[in-house]
Amino acid sequence: MSNGALLRCCGLSAAVEEKQILHEIDFEVPQGEVHVLMGPNGAGKSTLGHVLMGDPVYDITAGSIEFDGADITELTPDKRSLAGMFLSFQAPVEIPGVPLRSFLRAMVEGRGEKMKNKEFRKQTKALAETLDMDPAYLDRELGVGFSGGEKKKVEMLQLLMLKPKLAILDETDSGLDVDALSVVSRGMELYREQCDGTLLIITHNTRILEHLNVDRVHVMVAGRMVAYGTASLIEEIDAQGFERYEAAVAID
Repeated sequence: MSNGALLRCCGLSAAVEEKQILHEIDFEVPQGEVHVLMGPNGAGKSTLGHVLMGDPVYDITAGSIEFDGADITELTPDKRSLAGMFLSFQAPVEIPGVPLRSFLRAMVEGRGEKMKNKEFRKQTKALAETLDMDPAYLDRELGVGFSGGEKKKVEMLQLLMLKPKLAILDETDSGLDVDALSVVSRGMELYREQCDGTLLIITHNTRILEHLNVDRVHVMVAGRMVAYGTASLIEEIDAQGFERYEAAVAID
């Protein structure tokens, strides 16, 4: 493995309620690259995303996680966030009673950044408009009554406000129409351009990948990494699916 990896997993295994879910995962993501984690439903892709962020539901039973040169295997989720990691969810949360703008401000200040109110309001409004989001949504309760597309735009807004070193996006394209997908893709590109951002995109669908320049593809089946390749692997999977990878795991 190279020495320039922002994220590195070495022999990572994890379990939930004593059931082994991940098996000796080895992979790395260099700074500034776009990596894709693909696999059929139930492959363990989302589990890996949550394990990387320190979700206490999962127990790491072997191996290690390194981020930005430090071992974070034992760090809590908040410490990983402060270190520069970000995870989007398949189903973004709703928080009644908390305006989106207030949530964003608390989120930014939680990272130790201070910003005058006028400057903060100007920045959030400009970013919302860039993402084709009505700025009026900033004063609405977080996620309440938002469409699936608007919730995903909020995630992109969080991403651009937080400017993490690594963004793990879990099924970001799920349920989006063409217009919303285009906006989310634009948010990813802005994150890369403005923050020299690194992306790990978790998906079983290739739609979102049509809008990105992918550096590396990782294929997961049954909690195991079974293949690595360039962006050409996406075209192969799009045409043939995951059957040959699933068959190889079954033989093992």
